Amino acid sequence: MKELKKALSNPHVQADPLRYRNVIQRVIRGSLLSGGQNASREAWHMTQGIDVSSVFMEMVKASATIDIVQKKLVYLYMCTYAPLKPDLALLAVNTLCKDCSDPNPMVRGLALRSMCSLRMPSIQEYIQQPILNGLRDKASYVRRVAVLGCAKMQKLQGDGEVDGALVNELYSLLRDQDPIVVVNCLRALEEILAYEGGVVINKPIAHHLLNRMPDLDQWGQSEVLTFLLRYKPRCEEELFDILNLLDGYLKSSSPSVVMAATKLFLVLAKDFPHVQTDVLVRVKGPLLAACSSESRELCFTALCHVRQILDSLPGHFSSHYKKFFCSYSEPHYIKCQKMEVLCKLVNDENVQQILEELRGYCTDVSAELAQGAIFAIGNIARTYTEQCVRILTELLELKQEHITSAVVQVFRDLVWLCPQCTESVSQALPGCEEAIQDSEGKQALIWLLGVHGERVPSAPYVLEDFVENVKSEAFSVVKIELLTALVRLFLARPAECQDMLGRLLYYCIEEETDMMVRDRALFYYRLLQAGTEETKRVLCSPTSDLSLRLLEDQAKCSVNAWASDFNSLVTIYGKEQWASLTGNQVIELHSTDSAYETSTVVGEEPLVTEKKEGVPCVASSSSGLTLIPSSCLTAEQFERAWLNLVVGCQQAVPWQENVQPDTIQAALQVVHIQTIAMSKANSQVWKAYLAAQDDAGCLFLTELLLEMENAEMQMLVKQSEDKPEALQAFISIVRTVLGTMAGLTS
Repeated sequence: MKELKKALSNPHVQADPLRYRNVIQRVIRGSLLSGGQNASREAWHMTQGIDVSSVFMEMVKASATIDIVQKKLVYLYMCTYAPLKPDLALLAVNTLCKDCSDPNPMVRGLALRSMCSLRMPSIQEYIQQPILNGLRDKASYVRRVAVLGCAKMQKLQGDGEVDGALVNELYSLLRDQDPIVVVNCLRALEEILAYEGGVVINKPIAHHLLNRMPDLDQWGQSEVLTFLLRYKPRCEEELFDILNLLDGYLKSSSPSVVMAATKLFLVLAKDFPHVQTDVLVRVKGPLLAACSSESRELCFTALCHVRQILDSLPGHFSSHYKKFFCSYSEPHYIKCQKMEVLCKLVNDENVQQILEELRGYCTDVSAELAQGAIFAIGNIARTYTEQCVRILTELLELKQEHITSAVVQVFRDLVWLCPQCTESVSQALPGCEEAIQDSEGKQALIWLLGVHGERVPSAPYVLEDFVENVKSEAFSVVKIELLTALVRLFLARPAECQDMLGRLLYYCIEEETDMMVRDRALFYYRLLQAGTEETKRVLCSPTSDLSLRLLEDQAKCSVNAWASDFNSLVTIYGKEQWASLTGNQVIELHSTDSAYETSTVVGEEPLVTEKKEGVPCVASSSSGLTLIPSSCLTAEQFERAWLNLVVGCQQAVPWQENVQPDTIQAALQVVHIQTIAMSKANSQVWKAYLAAQDDAGCLFLTELLLEMENAEMQMLVKQSEDKPEALQAFISIVRTVLGTMAGLTS
């Protein structure tokens, strides 16, 4: 570092632009310092994670140059180390402000971008005017940077009020001639107006964006198509005019544009199922091409969407089933997706080819993939039982542990769903016990022997082997299954099972340490004491109930059921898993009505409407806490958030016995605290669950508990962010409301 610092301060080096630039490059990325025949290796520098902040002052001086390459290097350095050296970074602001007025638009844009990236709270007052000047700059590059700088400036302000004039300026720039400026404006407005519901897409804006679509690049087209989802056409004629304009984007060379256009078609045409079907037919080609893409991520995403489409249009890709055959070099997760798709494509014409393909996967070197193929055959067996059972029976002859275990598990499910195959399955079971070691396989085999043991001559003797080894059995679930199966088989073949059942019950009751196994054994022992007829009534009830609809095919899923999730991560993860993944995140609550609806007039019709008067917020004067009046939390969202948060505070609030607690709901609504659930009036133990959110996005969840015989109400508060001051301010608001309603001072 001393040598670099010395080189940066050397007047001779500074006089030579090339040498000076080379020294700066060494600071940024590291290099070899040549000296005659020898080269001494320098330390790895900034891009290798080495702290080179000690030369910050010298680098600031190096920014005063006309060499644009050198400026880029120096500005990159300053943006990286400005948070560590905020005082020294302010010394470079003068140079940056000067560069914002440079005749070269590249220098102006570079300087403005660097100023907005310094990430220092004190920089806000310096960047406001350059950003406003940049929004009106003649060069499109500077306007692009300035628009994104508006979002960065708003982030630096934190919880500050949104500048209405700046928002109107950005709305007016949606008419800019440069298409990238238009897209950047949409993204900036989305960030700035995040707590007001994001950018508003009204009719003039929607039609303007539609007309600008041909000028946008693929990224911009995808963004605009996503924003257009917020616009609802006024009439059917307008709807079909929009769809006609977007028709060509269903054949775009970019998969992202095709998917975004498809989602927009599906959402807008929700009342026209024939249009949705036609759209899905037209995107069949692009989806099939994506499924064969060299990009594994794109291939996996396309397969997930194909699987989703097949839920509503079974057989939609049936004629192209060979496209979903697995390749040897494909990763496991893609092969699994393809096997799921193949199960949905089976019909009378291709069932033989698909089963032969899946049969080949059953002997794959990957045990996980082989078992997945066997389970896929099991799914197909619900429709084509005889062919699948024959293949599964042949697989048992391989005597492979993972194959036998998976086949037996499939047999267990199959005899319940398709009772007509019970005889074939029973004939294939003898000898399976020798190759099964895992708990899932053991449970499946024991269940089959217990329920259908009268069809398997060797069933009592196979179960006897499990009884003899019960002390060494590691899985309690296997012991419980063994108890149930042996009691069932005893009812069908008592002479062969009585002795071993007695030994098993004795061990499980007297020696077993697992309480679940012991309790199950005691239950069966007492049940047998009630008589065999009663035991049969309990254990040998019908194995399937048509009222449960388990034997019927699932009804087709409507396209509208998943159209809003199309082209999103919900399709990848599934609704339930996505909900669990996002359950511990802060829930964003937006107002659907807050919008800037035109204050700037461009041409004959307004582009942006006037800002509506919002509902005034209630703030705590002690700490400036502002609760959002438009927060709306469902009971499911509240439950997920409540389970994932820790208790922030627990207090007791005085309460008078003659005051009914259910009267506080209206008072809480006044201060923008939402009541999620509340006990009935005159309940012995009264509870209420409340939710509120401040303007910074912090969520406050509250539980109120009152026992009528007590003179205190218990209050428990959870917080989505660790903000002690905000928590105390919120508690103060709640205590004030409760104290006022109870006629007490809090």
